[in-house]
Amino acid sequence: MPRVVRYLAWRLLQAIPIVAGIAVFNFMLLQFAPGDAADVLAGEAGGATPEYIAQLKARFGLDQPVPVQLGKYLWNVARLDLGFSFRHNMPVVDLILSRLPATLLLMGAAIVLAFSLGVLLGVTAARHVNRPLDTIISVGALLAYATPIFWIGLMMILLFSVQLGWLPSSGMRTIGADLTGLGYVIDIARHLVLPATALSLFFMALYTRLMRASMLEVYSLDYVTTARAKGLTERRVAFKHVLRNALLPMVTMLGLQIGSMLGGSVLVETVFGWPGLGRLAFEAVFQRDNNLLLGILLLSSVLVVFINVVIDLTYARLDPRIEVG
Repeated sequence: MPRVVRYLAWRLLQAIPIVAGIAVFNFMLLQFAPGDAADVLAGEAGGATPEYIAQLKARFGLDQPVPVQLGKYLWNVARLDLGFSFRHNMPVVDLILSRLPATLLLMGAAIVLAFSLGVLLGVTAARHVNRPLDTIISVGALLAYATPIFWIGLMMILLFSVQLGWLPSSGMRTIGADLTGLGYVIDIARHLVLPATALSLFFMALYTRLMRASMLEVYSLDYVTTARAKGLTERRVAFKHVLRNALLPMVTMLGLQIGSMLGGSVLVETVFGWPGLGRLAFEAVFQRDNNLLLGILLLSSVLVVFINVVIDLTYARLDPRIEVG
């Protein structure tokens, strides 16, 4: 069996208790939240008798002891059954799968934008260290890091949608446009620009600062001094010898930031009306749709575990000294 396959199998076995522990933690955490689905439905009805509330709790299994509810939940998860969403009147799995592509598109675009610009700006700042360009990039990164994501989103809507009218302010596609082919792709891309940019700015600032620091650290190593002594140009030293090693901390940070980006997508999707899992989770919290919220949290944990496995393999690819096994 190839070494990579054995490594993937081992990481999969490690992921099972991790995901199970996260599922238990999420379930117990929601038990401390006030209210449940029965309370929400009774409130929407303008009040209900104790008998009606008892019927609702029995219908949703909320009348059973917490250990029994937890055992049934874990058994259902093991069978890939995430339950039923009372609010949307459909299975949680189907609802999540219908919203997952929008979130993956938003996160993918934000990651590519943040990582690419972070590397570019970080390398530029390191090559012009202690010069005006380095100062401008560092100040810009600090501002992007310190500014709340939702405020950036609102200001972008005000400027590019309301004032200039260049880009749509909400949604994933133009309602009623009935576009196909290239026009459909362009329409989604136009809707994607603002939310992806707003979500990426915070992480771009992190990557810029980290890439600058990593480049400066690698510049101080002996093999870089040797490369310069051989007469190599600064451009060749930077991109041939320094950049690859400086990328290693960036790859590690990328894996760690996936969970944070999922959290940030809740704000961005809510501000821009993006029909993804973040907005769905936000609605599930207020509607006390615990089955839906648990399903989204479980999927998020699985996604983070999977991305970190991919990051480990990428790390080994970038650094020949690291072997998977």
